[in-house]
Amino acid sequence: MTHRTESARRPLAVFDLDNTLAGTAHRQHFLERRPRDWDGFFAAAPQDPPLAEGIALVRESAQACDIVYLTGRPERCRRDTLDWLAAQGLPDGELHMRGNADRRPARVTKLAVLRRLARTREVRMLVDDDELVCADARRAGFTVVQARWTAPSDELKDAQEREGRT
Repeated sequence: MTHRTESARRPLAVFDLDNTLAGTAHRQHFLERRPRDWDGFFAAAPQDPPLAEGIALVRESAQACDIVYLTGRPERCRRDTLDWLAAQGLPDGELHMRGNADRRPARVTKLAVLRRLARTREVRMLVDDDELVCADARRAGFTVVQARWTAPSDELKDAQEREGRT
């Protein structure tokens, strides 16, 4: 019982996946064709290489915080995503995903989850590569670490903002 109470008091560190913990460069080509091949893009996610900077930050954060993974990936990718997290030896944490039919921009869906989490727990930080997500989270009063350890992809940025897909 004591562990549960202590856990409830620990702050949360919230981590994005794509281009924060997982490298997506190898699957960008699925987004460069028209129409975009979303099934191919997400099917290739289990082969994402881990990004050392993000992985190190999750592990370091887990010493003082409970970890939450917050991704724009659709719910249908849950099993692959959980398997990938486990394969990297990452700390356990809640995984929040986009509904399969939810096409709202990532900055909208992610901010809604952050606000919901903040109602009952301190959110120590959000780590995300999407500059619009980061800007909106900062404006809402959250501490943000912008993941700048991968080259930005215009195709992915467009997909996150306009198509609400990742």
